[in-house]
Amino acid sequence: MDFLRNREIRRQLAGSCLLLVLTGAGIFFLPSLFETKGIQGAWGLFLFFEGAMTVLVLYWLAFTLGRYRRLQRLATDTDRILHGERQIHLEQYQEGELSILANEFQKMLARLVEQSDVLQREKVYLSNSMADISHQLKTPLTALHLLFMRLSGEQREEERTRLVYEGVQLLDRVDWLVNGLLKIAKIDAGTAVFAHEKVDVRALLELALHPLRIPLELRKQTVTISSGEEGERPCFEGDLAWSGEALGNILKNCMEHTPKGGNIWIFVRENRLYTEILVEDDGSGVDPEDLPHLFERFYKGKDAADTSVGIGLALSRMIIKEQNGTLKAENRREGGARFIIRFYQGVI
Repeated sequence: MDFLRNREIRRQLAGSCLLLVLTGAGIFFLPSLFETKGIQGAWGLFLFFEGAMTVLVLYWLAFTLGRYRRLQRLATDTDRILHGERQIHLEQYQEGELSILANEFQKMLARLVEQSDVLQREKVYLSNSMADISHQLKTPLTALHLLFMRLSGEQREEERTRLVYEGVQLLDRVDWLVNGLLKIAKIDAGTAVFAHEKVDVRALLELALHPLRIPLELRKQTVTISSGEEGERPCFEGDLAWSGEALGNILKNCMEHTPKGGNIWIFVRENRLYTEILVEDDGSGVDPEDLPHLFERFYKGKDAADTSVGIGLALSRMIIKEQNGTLKAENRREGGARFIIRFYQGVI
């Protein structure tokens, strides 16, 4: 009996029942009335039924006309929605088929508005990202152009060697930027493939530290690793290569913000809920105003180096998040920064 929830059907049913009752009463009472008026019984009943049918047709026409008017209003409101108007209240359509239809239109409108807002935000974000990428690429490319112009002239061997070294450094910067952006784009598009295998944290630390060994040595910085009791092998389920990229970016950030002769500590611990990697340094720490934005793309803090692009930490968080993990940053009481990485055993 769900159809009786329809207000239109209830109205039509009530009107029909009322006409049926009046017709029955007329059949029972009117013959004697017609006879007193001198009208034949059969002719009187014929007139009565004609009148009753006329009333029924008029009632049906009024009911149908009201429905078509509501349909016309709904069509008009739909057209206004399609032309971008959002402040339309479809609650005026009460219980019934039109109400169900209007409710579906309300859902569709909310969905369209949401998608429109998302697309607009993505459009603005894409525009800003393209501007940032253009700026980041333009700086080293301009430097390379000037450098090759100088190389085209007569230079001493020492000067030529120095310029070539600077050119290689600039090309490495461009290469790192392009690769980083491609990795971010793959993760955004959902096309990045992450392995689900047992990752040994000690092997991960070795992989992440390997490209930083020489810069750390030149800066005379010490890296101290504490990975639990001897014989323990902390691990988590994830992708070794991608995790190495994420941890490497964090370590590189700590190295760049730690003074010469400074220290970097790595603590590893494991429990039934997660495997945790703490990376700490005794540098200047993170400015409190920069902390909420530290993992945003292209964000450069107040103490960022001139060569900083602002995608390393953003990429690290994306990689860790894709592996059921979390990454956050804070300042140490003793001074310096602390990065907390957790890879959870189950769903967080």
